[in-house]
Amino acid sequence: MSPLAREIAATLGLQLTGEAALPPGRTRSALKLDTGAGALFIKTVPAEHADRLAAEADGLALLRDSGSFRVPALAGTGVSGEVAWLALEWLALKPVSGDDDGRAFGQALAALHAVRGEHYGLGRDNWLGDSPQENGWSASWPLFYAQKRLQPALERLIAGGERGELIRTLRALVERVPALFLDYRPVPSLLHGDLWHGNAGIADGRPAVFDPAVHYGDREADYAMTELFGGFPVSMYAAYQKAAPLDAGAPARRGLYRLHHLLNHFLLFGEAYRRETERTAARLLSELR
Repeated sequence: MSPLAREIAATLGLQLTGEAALPPGRTRSALKLDTGAGALFIKTVPAEHADRLAAEADGLALLRDSGSFRVPALAGTGVSGEVAWLALEWLALKPVSGDDDGRAFGQALAALHAVRGEHYGLGRDNWLGDSPQENGWSASWPLFYAQKRLQPALERLIAGGERGELIRTLRALVERVPALFLDYRPVPSLLHGDLWHGNAGIADGRPAVFDPAVHYGDREADYAMTELFGGFPVSMYAAYQKAAPLDAGAPARRGLYRLHHLLNHFLLFGEAYRRETERTAARLLSELR
C-alpha cells in the first residue's frame, strides 16, 4: 500500500485492505481504497488547491440535502504533505440507460430543481471540472451569467493569446445576454452545474450524481447540458417535462447555456472544440441581432 493510502486510512480511523489507482484527470489523481468499513473513492490535488476539494464537498452536501439524487457520502478531507485529498463513499455505478432509469433520473432532476434559493449564484467559488468557477450572489440572472460565466471565459481566452472573430463575438454576447430574458425571469433553482452523462449514473437502484459545480440559477442550464453531449435516454426528458415543464422560450436560450460548457472545453482541451464553440457563439449572436 502507498504511504498516502495508509495515511488517509489512519486519519479516517479505518483498516486499509486494498488500493487501486484510477484514471487521472488533468490536475487531479484518484484512488480506490478498500477498507474494513467499505470502499472509498479518493480524489487528490496539489495541497495548494485544497480549497477546490472543500468546495466540492460543500456542493455534494447541497445536492445530498436536497434528497433528490443518490450522492456519495463524505468520509473526510485532509492534507498529506504536498497532496490534499477528498474521501467519498464508493458508489457502484451503472449508466443511466433504458426507459425506467431515464424516467427516474428525470424525476430526480425535477426534484433537485424544485429546491429554490433567494438569489442567483453561490456564497463561494468552486470548480467546473478543472476550471475555476466564479460565483457570488446576484439579484439578476442575466447579469450573473454574463459576468460570472461568459466574461471569465472571454478573459481566459484573451490571456491565452486568442484573437479574432471569436473574441469579438463573445464581447458582443456579453452585452446582449439580457435580451434573452426580456419576458422570462427564472427562479433560482439548485443546479448540479456540470450535468453531463459522465457525472451521472444509477447506484443502488437510484439516480446518482457527483462531481458538481453547484450554484443557484436557471434550471434550463442543467437541462441544456444534459443535451450537449448526449447519453441520456429520451424517457429522462419526457419525465422531466411532465414533472416540471420548461418555459416555451427555452429553445432560444439553449445555445447560451451550451456555449458556457463549450468554452470551458475549448479552454481545457483546445482545438478539438474550436469549431463547435465558434459556430454556437456566432449562431447565438445572429439570433440576437
